[in-house]
Amino acid sequence: MSIIECKEVCKSFGEKVALDHVSLEIPEGQVFGLLGPNGAGKTTLIRIVNRITIPNSGEVLFKGAPITQHDVARIGYMPEERGLYRKMKVGDQAMYLARLKGMSVADARKSLKEWFVRFGIQDWWDKKVEELSKGMAQKLQFITTVVHRPSLMILDEPFSGFDPVNAELIRQEILRLKDEGATVILSTHNMESVEELCQNIALINKGRLVVCGGTDDIRRQHGEDNVEIEYTDGVERRQEVVAREKVNARLQELIASGMRLNSFKEVIPRMNDIFIKLVTQEEA
Repeated sequence: MSIIECKEVCKSFGEKVALDHVSLEIPEGQVFGLLGPNGAGKTTLIRIVNRITIPNSGEVLFKGAPITQHDVARIGYMPEERGLYRKMKVGDQAMYLARLKGMSVADARKSLKEWFVRFGIQDWWDKKVEELSKGMAQKLQFITTVVHRPSLMILDEPFSGFDPVNAELIRQEILRLKDEGATVILSTHNMESVEELCQNIALINKGRLVVCGGTDDIRRQHGEDNVEIEYTDGVERRQEVVAREKVNARLQELIASGMRLNSFKEVIPRMNDIFIKLVTQEEA
């Protein structure tokens, strides 16, 4: 079942076309990658899903029905442009945002305290937001996005500003929330995270949907039908890439020359290579 379905969504700002008849479905209970270069239309689409912006035409469905403001309350949104009140105390800021999402004082305080301990910022409850490092402010923003246990979370560049240790912490939390039944829309330029986390992706460029589908399927579809052969030349391991139709002949050559074959496998392109290839084609 799809939690979000966009049907022929169009949005323009004056003469600038931000989205051009974009249709896609986001499966429930998965991490979905929303990809595209800067200015492609990703943020506009996210804002339309959140009802911050209204499309010129087309519609967005939430679990099969037109999305309403009530549905938006079940969404957690972390924008790329972080929006914390710097002069507020950290705990007061977190409580304020949790209350805006409909949590009671008692539930908000209990859940926030647990999240603060999990993220190692429990000692900062009474300090001001402006005293936080960028990474710690990022942690606070993530916590306030997910504290009300939304069924859909939209995370725009959630790894920005994190060192590798804390980036891994966020990755693990995203997977944990997904395993607990949440759907996560991940908008990012980090293709490694896309391959690790996303079952399905959509690539948008110049306001148009370029490709949409399963991550593994897309990687295989954009392969060049090559095979990587690994063999040992004396004591040194070597690798070479061969077109599939030439594999048998090359294997026979290697065996005849006394090489020891170690493995051969299909070469599947990385999402980063596919991203560059498709966006470059669109630009041409």
